[in-house]
Amino acid sequence: MTCIVGLVENGDIYIGGDSAGVSGSLMTVRKDPKVCRVGDFIIGFTSSFRMGQLLAHSFEPPKHYDETDLYDYMVTSFVDAVRDCLKRGGFARVDSSAEEGGTFLVGYKGRLFEIESDYQVGEALSGYAACGCGREVALGALFATNGQKPKDRIKTALEAAASLNAYVRAPFNVLSV
Repeated sequence: MTCIVGLVENGDIYIGGDSAGVSGSLMTVRKDPKVCRVGDFIIGFTSSFRMGQLLAHSFEPPKHYDETDLYDYMVTSFVDAVRDCLKRGGFARVDSSAEEGGTFLVGYKGRLFEIESDYQVGEALSGYAACGCGREVALGALFATNGQKPKDRIKTALEAAASLNAYVRAPFNVLSV
């Protein structure tokens, strides 16, 4: 359970996350952050700390060539590399009908993408996104703080989620590129 929040402003990307690790009714405030840099990318994850560890320490994003449309790159080369990483790390789950990973936000080249557990790639027109169990509260806070400084908006969204959701906890980590 988590809250990851991201936004883009003037080409800069900001992603923040909480520190809760939840298993059933047990919650641990974790030292390892849910937001990391991987080369030129910022990634903020929910779903599983194992998935996040693989993305932070094992994932190697494929080269993106400027002549390739960024969205096309994300839905093909990038997602294919994520799938390979999660499979190699023993995280991707495969049943008789589908393969499943986890949910995370990715910031790259002034854009913010949400990767869902079925590996679909989304990009909100609003310029902000959130995932995890604190998502709805965080999105409302991002909407309500439009016009404020980006890091303040991220912090407010995470604080709102923590105050209204039992599975979101400080401290909050925020990265930007």
